[in-house]
Amino acid sequence: MSDCKKRFLLSEDDIPRKWYNIQAEMPNKPMPPLNPRTRQPLKAEDLFPIFAKELCKQELNDKDVWIDIPDEVREMYKYYRSTPLVRAYALEKALDTPAHIYFKNESVSPMGSHKLNSAIPQAYYCKKEGVKNVTTETGAGQWGASLSYAAKMFGLEAAVYQVKISYEQKPYRKSIMQTFGAQVTPSPSMSTRAGKNIITRTPNHQGSLGTAISEAIELATTTPDCKYTLGSVLNHVSLHQTIIGLEAEKQMEMTGEYPDIVIACFGGGSNFGGIAFPFMRHNFSGSRKTRFIAAEPASCPKLTRGKFQYDFGDEAGYTPLLPMFTLGHNFCPANIHAGGLRYHGAGVIVSQLLKDGFMEAVDISQLESFDAGILFARTEGIIPAPESCHAIAATIREANKCKETGEEKVILFNLSGHGLIDMGSYDKYFAGDLRNYELTDDDIAKNLEDIKDL
Repeated sequence: MSDCKKRFLLSEDDIPRKWYNIQAEMPNKPMPPLNPRTRQPLKAEDLFPIFAKELCKQELNDKDVWIDIPDEVREMYKYYRSTPLVRAYALEKALDTPAHIYFKNESVSPMGSHKLNSAIPQAYYCKKEGVKNVTTETGAGQWGASLSYAAKMFGLEAAVYQVKISYEQKPYRKSIMQTFGAQVTPSPSMSTRAGKNIITRTPNHQGSLGTAISEAIELATTTPDCKYTLGSVLNHVSLHQTIIGLEAEKQMEMTGEYPDIVIACFGGGSNFGGIAFPFMRHNFSGSRKTRFIAAEPASCPKLTRGKFQYDFGDEAGYTPLLPMFTLGHNFCPANIHAGGLRYHGAGVIVSQLLKDGFMEAVDISQLESFDAGILFARTEGIIPAPESCHAIAATIREANKCKETGEEKVILFNLSGHGLIDMGSYDKYFAGDLRNYELTDDDIAKNLEDIKDL
């Protein structure tokens, strides 16, 4: 091992200059999002009141395989990219597996997660359009922190609605957002009509990403010179995140290996699509047969136990109707510490890819995820975010299968963020206060019944 290279980095010149648009190469294009008022296929101009125009065009672009990364965005990427590709030798040894395990370390960004990869271009396009204010939702706070930082870099004012339970569980993420000048509000709140309606209906509502999205969209559409930004789910977000997989492709070439399995945690799909989509294009052509595994929490299992149908992306019904695997937009997930994965639906692209068999999904219990995260920390020296622990747990499952079969498979997973601001959740783990949340079939059926007519 002492003679083996552990970290693989690209030079600044090798940082990708284009994002990969998987929509243009999918064998089966996703069903179109629908205008919620007309029920007709969505047009880019339907989204102009909500998002910056260039983002609207990217969202529905299914023609151009490669989208240029603006020079201003690429220059800002250089502050932290390329991120390292790392061979997890110590984890392999602890597992006594013949598998070769690699991880893409997105935790080294200034905000400690992959979210900055899309926050920078979204803020850039808003600034270029003349927007002065941006708003968004956030769960655990990685996205809210990233958007707050990017907004400040481009001279924009930011307002963030943070899911109430995460606002309480992770106070330092609020502090980070405020450090960059953002206004942070726990959601649901009394500051919007959507929030008031939710609180009136459920006074002790602990919040969900769906509720926070509703409040942020309402603020964006009722405030002059304000646009909404989103950290996951939508196509243009996954587009920006492909910088991860495009770098990883080049870095895997440096190792002399190619992944048999690519794994990422799954909330709405941004970090999964970011690392998986560039590799998946080779499966489309038939030149590779890589497996792609999305690891979601067992308490919010839209991919493994949800239903594919049109549904709203938020609780109040402000968003377009999206064809996706969903648990129902009124679904309120358990208060797990992986706040970034507490979302009721999956992105349109990922949903279609799952339907078509190009990827798989597994659900991971909260305790299994923390068991995996602790092992990773004690072997590789990085404390992972609770979200990333799900990807690590799925990786360990596959590595253990290799131990049983003797196969020397190459596994690549995305370490989407570090957990240094999530130590409260680790404290609860060590105290024995964390538990698994059981979601019954009746719970799922009840929520899906509410959206059957959509």
